[in-house]
Amino acid sequence: MAVPTKTLIATRLFTPEVGAAAFRLQALADGLVAEGLGVEVLSTKPPQSAGPCHDTVPVRRWPVLRDSGGNVRGYVQYLSFDVPLFFRLLLSRADVVVSEPPPTTGLVVAVSSMLRRRPYVYYAADIWSDALQAMNVGGPVHKVLRAIEGLVLRRARAVIAVSDGVADQVASFEVPRERIHSVGNGIDMGTFVPEGPVADPAARPYFVYTGTMSEWQDAGIFIKALASLPEDVELRFFGQGSDEEALKALAERTAPGRVHFGGVIPAEEAARWIRGAAAAVVSIKPGQGYDFAKPTKIYAAAACGTPVLYAGSGDAARLVADGGLGVASDFTPDAVAEAMRSVLDDASFGSTQSREGRVAWVRENASLAAAGRRAAAVVRNAAQRAG
Repeated sequence: MAVPTKTLIATRLFTPEVGAAAFRLQALADGLVAEGLGVEVLSTKPPQSAGPCHDTVPVRRWPVLRDSGGNVRGYVQYLSFDVPLFFRLLLSRADVVVSEPPPTTGLVVAVSSMLRRRPYVYYAADIWSDALQAMNVGGPVHKVLRAIEGLVLRRARAVIAVSDGVADQVASFEVPRERIHSVGNGIDMGTFVPEGPVADPAARPYFVYTGTMSEWQDAGIFIKALASLPEDVELRFFGQGSDEEALKALAERTAPGRVHFGGVIPAEEAARWIRGAAAAVVSIKPGQGYDFAKPTKIYAAAACGTPVLYAGSGDAARLVADGGLGVASDFTPDAVAEAMRSVLDDASFGSTQSREGRVAWVRENASLAAAGRRAAAVVRNAAQRAG
């Protein structure tokens, strides 16, 4: 069989939108081009805040419903993408289709692929049913989503996992191990670099949180800890999420005037804020079934040379500690506050860490381009086996 010439990527998020999924799929598309495969992306029209599109591969964009924050998040918003996507897929020629979560999109890809008699690959950045459970969403909703997610994973020709932990979760759905491929995750090291402009808000020391704000992350732990730090220390949030309003209310009660929410910003601007921070804060609330996750914001901070302050346990805590990327803390306000003080006092932690060392670790272990190439090889092999 000749090498397939057409790969479709079905995703609600793609560059220039800011987010780990968008960056990850752009890296996959670039990797597929490097493999000699034709690539086309079926995605959405980005909000104006995302900036202009500079597509490196053909992208067909469809209007979609967004929430008040400009996000494709929520069942109605997902359906506004998934329903048209079903017909777009039926009318599109491809040798293989790549699906990104949510599982409803995976179901659309699975059914359309069955009708068109072609394979699909599922790119599992995380397990959505586990995330719902971590957010205390149970009952029928959780059962239905888990059933859909399991069906999508089992029918995929191959499943790409962003970590060994996610691969283990995929296997729990009775997916054969030989079909699961852990390719790692990473960050764009052309954008997140140690050299470059640094944000300087009146020269006050600050900690920065970038990315999704969800209940299972419980970033309020940093607001509670901030209250016991000197008055001139601030905390800055950039991003969005279901927990954002609760975090704003907590900040107003606990540390008024010291916590700032900047919304979604371009990656280049996020890098400026990260470079100027005392540390980038990252959290996952322990015991919610999500301790296997390794948030991409860890890699973004380390690539800029900035220490990571991680609150929680599990794989991410070990990653930060073993990689010399910063400090891992127990998930309590007192422990987090103590970790914040230690970073403010000595970001080298007794000369055991350095900006150069963090950057070198990311270059060796968490290059997004390298992860994209590994994922592209999985897609190519899945398409070839279809013949």
